[in-house]
Amino acid sequence: MARIRKIRRVEQRAAKCDIEVAEHHNFFANGILVHNCTMYSDGSHARSIDSRHHPSRDWLKSLQGRVGHLIPAGWRVCGENMYALHSLGYDKLPSYFLVFSIWNEKNECLSWDDTVEWCELLGLTHVPVLYRGIYWEEAIQALWEPGVPSGFGPESEGYVIRFADGFHYSDFSQRLAKVVRPGHVQTDEHWMNKPVVPNELDNADSS
Repeated sequence: MARIRKIRRVEQRAAKCDIEVAEHHNFFANGILVHNCTMYSDGSHARSIDSRHHPSRDWLKSLQGRVGHLIPAGWRVCGENMYALHSLGYDKLPSYFLVFSIWNEKNECLSWDDTVEWCELLGLTHVPVLYRGIYWEEAIQALWEPGVPSGFGPESEGYVIRFADGFHYSDFSQRLAKVVRPGHVQTDEHWMNKPVVPNELDNADSS
């Protein structure tokens, strides 16, 4: 066993890294799957390990405060925090938080039907379903085209394909695929370093 010879304080630098796996843009923190924004029964956090306060995260923290007591212990609700404009702006969002997966205490992703049911129980909004059925590449591709307006705004980032059935995290890379527009990130400065510009909801409901 190696012995610790010396401990010295390292000055924290301003720049921080966002740890993610290139294949599916996830990473584990203390054994917990982290993806974009995650809510638990006792808190929430963004995907980045940069946990400093940012105004765009306040709305999500408020939402967690309202629904956290309804989330079973050991479960996590993963989704997109859409409050602030990043690379694209949206003006017809149904909510600032769109759920795309819910995981139980066994690190299992719930089936899509169970995910929808839990969203109803928690009062949350899930991402829209563009297509459901057998894998038919031509039909799926026909539903989206880069540069074409989406239901939420002037342009769509892309889409995700997943198994409708539930699956364990160990099968994640075989159960989900992500397609984004060419050159998706088109800004020259990280959004966290710019003034917060809120996206717009489709109605007066801010839930």
